[in-house]
Amino acid sequence: MFRTTSALAIAAALALAGCATSSPDVISRHDAQRMSTVVDATVLTVRHVTVDGSQSGAGAVAGGVVGGIAGGSIGGRRDSTVGGVLGAVAGAVVGNAIERASTKEDSLEIMVQLRNGERRAIVQAKSSESFNPGDPVIIVTTGSKVRVTRAPSVAPSGGNAPLPAPVPGTRS
Repeated sequence: MFRTTSALAIAAALALAGCATSSPDVISRHDAQRMSTVVDATVLTVRHVTVDGSQSGAGAVAGGVVGGIAGGSIGGRRDSTVGGVLGAVAGAVVGNAIERASTKEDSLEIMVQLRNGERRAIVQAKSSESFNPGDPVIIVTTGSKVRVTRAPSVAPSGGNAPLPAPVPGTRS
């Protein structure tokens, strides 16, 4: 019984932890079809960092419930009450630790220099892109979220290129 209950607690904590991501490869539904600001920059340094896991309380609650049920199934009436309380406390501690460990992310701190000379540091989860000092990148800002991505291989013409002529008869 305890093994089954422990397995359920771990599965619940991992399922809850899998709901959040800070990957630059994943865009939230809220950010879709919104205008973003794009700024050109050059990578100065890249440093591997770890973003601490979250402690939303979901792991503690799930662990407490499972621990309480497991502890309550031990012994007679009096023993089951004490076992349930101790199991709930131990389960909450373990559930919180599982949530924190499973939501920890390997990330990058990317120091960039903007074209105007300002320097910025952005921390983001590792993605499929790799960055090296000297790489041209763009910084994409949507609301309060910022991500770094490789610059397109063809640079824009600096804004001096003429706009294409409108197609006649397309506007009423």
